[in-house]
Amino acid sequence: MNSIQYLSQFNLLHSLSLEDLIEMDQMTSITTIAKKNFIQTPETFSEGLYFVKKGKVRLYKLNADGKQFTLDILSEGNVFGEMDMISLGTRDMYIETIEECDICRMDKDRFEHFLIEHPRFMMNMIKVLSDRISGMSSLAQHLALGNLQDKILYVLLKLSDQFALQSREEYCKINFPLSHQEIANLVGATREAVTTALQELVKEKVIKTGFKTIYIHREKLMKL
Repeated sequence: MNSIQYLSQFNLLHSLSLEDLIEMDQMTSITTIAKKNFIQTPETFSEGLYFVKKGKVRLYKLNADGKQFTLDILSEGNVFGEMDMISLGTRDMYIETIEECDICRMDKDRFEHFLIEHPRFMMNMIKVLSDRISGMSSLAQHLALGNLQDKILYVLLKLSDQFALQSREEYCKINFPLSHQEIANLVGATREAVTTALQELVKEKVIKTGFKTIYIHREKLMKL
C-alpha cells in the first residue's frame, strides 16, 4: 500500500479529496521506529506535527523522583506534536514506541499553508484539539478526586474504548498489553497497590486477568 492510501485512513484526512491527499503526501516524510525507542524527550523536542501510521506510542512525564506517569496511549491515525499555530500539549513529554511504529511527519511551513487553504480540514483539526483537551481534563479530574479503584476503573474504561476486542461472552479483552506496572503508571500509584486493587476487582467479577491481559465486564464496570 502506498503512502497516499495510508494517509487516507487517518480520521483527520477523511475530508480530503484525492488531489488534496496527493498534496498532503508531498509534505510528509515517514520513519519506521523500532519498539521501545524514543520519538521525543523533553530535551530532544523539535516542532512538528506527527501522525501514527502504524503501531502504538506512549506519552508520559517524570515527576521529581523520576517516577513515570503515563498521560496517553496513541494508536493508528492519532496525531501529536507542536507548531506555532497548533499545540497538542506534547512539548514537555516523553514519547516512546510501544511496538514498531511508522510515524509520518508534516513539513511545518507547507502544512500551515495547507491549513489556511483547506478550512474544512482545519475544522477537523480543531475538533481533535477539543477532544484531546476534554479527554485530558476528564482524566485529570478522575485522577485527582477518585480513590485508587475509581482511578483504575476509569483508565480501564478509557482503554477499552480505544483498544477493546468484542467478545461473545460477557467480558471483552483490552487489545493492549497491560502489566500491573503500566496500570500503576497510568493512575499514579505503586504497583503493589494496583495489584491489590485489581485482585478486588477480580473477586467482584468486574475484570478477569491473565499475563499482561485484562478482560473487562463493561456492564458491571459502567455501573461502578
